[in-house]
Amino acid sequence: MTTIAFLGAGVMGETILAAILRAGQASGDVRVAEKSPERAESLRAAHGVVVTDARSAVQDAEVVVVAVKPQDVPAVLADVADVVSPAATVVSIAAGVTTATFEAALPAGVAVVRAMPNTPALVGQGMFGISAGSTCTREQVEAVATLLGAGGEVVVVEESLQDAVTAVSGSGPAYVFYLVEQMIAGGVEAGLDEATARVLATRTLVGAATLLERSGDEPAELRRRVTSPGGTTAAAIAAFDDAGVADGLRAGVVAAARRSAELSG
Repeated sequence: MTTIAFLGAGVMGETILAAILRAGQASGDVRVAEKSPERAESLRAAHGVVVTDARSAVQDAEVVVVAVKPQDVPAVLADVADVVSPAATVVSIAAGVTTATFEAALPAGVAVVRAMPNTPALVGQGMFGISAGSTCTREQVEAVATLLGAGGEVVVVEESLQDAVTAVSGSGPAYVFYLVEQMIAGGVEAGLDEATARVLATRTLVGAATLLERSGDEPAELRRRVTSPGGTTAAAIAAFDDAGVADGLRAGVVAAARRSAELSG
């Protein structure tokens, strides 16, 4: 069984930890670095993992998941660099930190994979975009894809596309929640109580997403099937177009990608 170390176990780190344990990883082969005694005890109680200091966690670990805040990465790497196994694969979910940054701080030859997760991984429906560093083999990338796949779907992209991945799937759940907020508000304005509007909007979103995934049809085609000429859906789409909703959504995704690039720089 692979020995896995987690440097940091915040919301996303613990989400990945829980997912790989559900997928069959032995809890005794997972080590988590956590300084807070209260948090350490919580992780032990919830998952049965070994909780220790960072250097002990990475000692001889085959996979090291770096799940600290981006600004904390340099200090964490400086602390553990001399005890990371040269054969280890380091997986970073620190947003905006390049594989080159990791490779410069770690022993020569250590494989690094950069990953962008999103919050639906909390319910096993996450999306991960992963990119290989300069020394990663195909087998190592596939192993990381399998590991993270316990929390959802995984796509492999060139690292130069990570800003786009961030804009589409990393930030994407917020766009969906924003849409549902407005659907609920519109329902209330049209006369529904908020609880009913929430159920209608939420289940419509889940159902539409499931249909999109399972049908294999293009979203534009599925939209056309619902949009009868002169009907209610056509009236809504026309209002969206008049308000510039489509242009605004595209601009938002591009703005998120641009900001991601700025933060990476």
